[in-house]
Amino acid sequence: MTVVVVLLAAALVIVIALLAAAGAAAIARMDGATYPTALSRAATAFAAVITLAAAVTAAIVALLT
Repeated sequence: MTVVVVLLAAALVIVIALLAAAGAAAIARMDGATYPTALSRAATAFAAVITLAAAVTAAIVALLT
């Protein structure tokens, strides 16, 4: 049961990170950025969301143990 919950949580985090990256790329393009620049901003947003999720997970694990 816990494996399923962990997989679902990981999938949810990845979907949220992809949505944030798509939003960042769209905003960058609307601002007049080139495609490579928009892709770079999307990658930065994706990495930031994944890093934030890892930090929150580490904090929760530290509180529970």
